[in-house]
Amino acid sequence: MEVVGQTDLVVVRKWTVVIPVKRLGSAKTRLRGAVPADRHPELALAMVRDTVAAVLATPSVAGLVVVTDDPAVAVAVRRLGARVAPDPGDGLNGAMRHGADEVAGLATHRAVLTGDLPALRPEQLDEALGRVAGRAFVPDAAGTGTVLLAVPPGEPLRPLFGPHSARAHAGSGATALTGDWPGLRQDVDTAADLGTVLGLGAGRRTCELLRDLGLTAACTSAA
Repeated sequence: MEVVGQTDLVVVRKWTVVIPVKRLGSAKTRLRGAVPADRHPELALAMVRDTVAAVLATPSVAGLVVVTDDPAVAVAVRRLGARVAPDPGDGLNGAMRHGADEVAGLATHRAVLTGDLPALRPEQLDEALGRVAGRAFVPDAAGTGTVLLAVPPGEPLRPLFGPHSARAHAGSGATALTGDWPGLRQDVDTAADLGTVLGLGAGRRTCELLRDLGLTAACTSAA
């Protein structure tokens, strides 16, 4: 807690964020064809690295745990400052539960994010986390999926990611958070989504890869 002046108190929350990442060879299957097949793992990794960099630049984030069994992912995110935990092999929701409730621990403020948010801006994540009062989630841009699920200390994560996860999370009692957060809400599942994030301003690593492939002459890069 931080004292401001003589009478005002501002509670400063510090979050531990968890991002699960599949092995690159099996990641983002719906995005296949957006780049040449042999460069697909590079694209998946570039998006993860841009997401991780934005999360670690967020003032209210104290730490980041990436749950993965992919050696290349582990090396890349450690270089950026993330902690790596092994995937327990229980699917996406199992990886999120493990990272949030066991690795980070129930005593902390925890948030899980998808790893395909290359247009994420730290200020957008900061604002969204600042609105969390209980178990809460942020729907994706389409309104059907989920890009973020957050819980306060003492509450289990109970992730319900998958088809129609926004409806599932709302039905489980989580509060939906919405705001002007285009980079936070725009995940990348398809080639069309990739075009959208280029318009929003994709991160440096994603931009560099797409320029190298000749798929874009320029893009407005995020941090």
